[in-house]
Amino acid sequence: MIPSPTTLDRSDPLLPAIPSGKASPSPAVPSPSLPPTADVVVVGAGLAGLACARHLTAAGVEVVVVDSSDGVGGRVRSDLVDGFRVDRGFQLINPAYPELHNVLDVAALRLQPFDAGVAVHRDGRVSAVRDPRRHAAGVVEALRFPLGGVREKAAVARWLLRVTGPGDLKERDSGWSDALDDAEVHGGLRWSVIEPFLAGVLGEVDGTTSRRYVDLVVRSLLRGTPGLPAAGVQAVPEAIAAQLRPGSVVLGTEVRHLGLAPRSIVAETTAGGVNAQAVVVATDVGAAAHLLPKLQEPQVHPLTSYWYVTPSSPAPASREKLIHLDGERGGPVVNTAVVSAVAPSYVPAGDRRGLVSALLLGRDASAGTDARVRAQLARVYGADTAGWELIAVHDVPHALPALTAPFDGPRPVDLGDGLFVAGDHRENPSQQGALVAGRRAADAVLTRLGMGRRRAG
Repeated sequence: MIPSPTTLDRSDPLLPAIPSGKASPSPAVPSPSLPPTADVVVVGAGLAGLACARHLTAAGVEVVVVDSSDGVGGRVRSDLVDGFRVDRGFQLINPAYPELHNVLDVAALRLQPFDAGVAVHRDGRVSAVRDPRRHAAGVVEALRFPLGGVREKAAVARWLLRVTGPGDLKERDSGWSDALDDAEVHGGLRWSVIEPFLAGVLGEVDGTTSRRYVDLVVRSLLRGTPGLPAAGVQAVPEAIAAQLRPGSVVLGTEVRHLGLAPRSIVAETTAGGVNAQAVVVATDVGAAAHLLPKLQEPQVHPLTSYWYVTPSSPAPASREKLIHLDGERGGPVVNTAVVSAVAPSYVPAGDRRGLVSALLLGRDASAGTDARVRAQLARVYGADTAGWELIAVHDVPHALPALTAPFDGPRPVDLGDGLFVAGDHRENPSQQGALVAGRRAADAVLTRLGMGRRRAG
């Protein structure tokens, strides 16, 4: 039996307690009661909503954040299952995102970094390649890497050189597949490395995401080394929530309707109504479209993650801190990682077993998928996966908003009548995008309230 992904062990010292409005196996902390009035109501306690509330609070605005879940974070959540830490979906924190540093102390997350590179399985062998700027062996690995000839490797180098440049917004935007075609990147490197890697980052393998946005993604990966916080990715939203006024986050409460009054907006919730001068909807795109009929709901890319406990690390020490790709693309998994090798805090103290994640595109948590995932991981790691224990499966239906070409910049956050919207679907599908969208929504609210833009530090 797979333990429920909502089973949380709040006795863990690395994961601060979260007020809960729902029953849980461990003692629940009551959520604060809903106030009858507030300057601003923020609907949704994900990254965008919390960032918005933080900026408004710093400007002296009375804010209440309402969320139907049992904890803050939205899609950025972590659970403990039998002492193993599992994030809901395979998520990394990139310290190169500038907005992270504007809302929290990144050093306090105690990031545990992956090695900058990938390990690729193809034709019965696994080959590793790392960023030569950060790993001494990277140059030799690149020269020996068996995939892609000299011409394709040179084309990839030119493509990366262009990506790291300033860019040209006047250039015609198209999908990233077209961008690789234009760069004359064809062959084994593209098929077995670049396309599977970007699929895991973007949530799609069709190559339809805007090349302008993909350039930003690749640039940020080249500038930073993503990692996992010691307490799981949920440490990020909790660090932001900790900066809000005590009692300003109300959990386990659903906002069902927004009503316009002559001089206020009434947020009707399962715990009563709240009168406010402005409401910021910072939920996932589906819930946002329900509350805001004027909002055009963008397409989304769903993801599914599988988490296994293994007898030991299935990868040798030389490459166990790398993202692993199936260069043959012979199954549903787009990437996999030995999380326990990168983040020892994800494993119970003294436990020598391994923790392996596997990421799939789409919603694929059917009964037969586990067998297909195991078969593919057995090839990728060269290990017997029959005895691996499946401890969690996360179906994330609104994982990433689609950002197809042409990408002309951020979408509006002010919908008029005191209604605002925040979320990565207003900026770009990333943690950076969610945080920036939250700040933009806060600035727009402050303008409506006649307080101008008072940037929080």
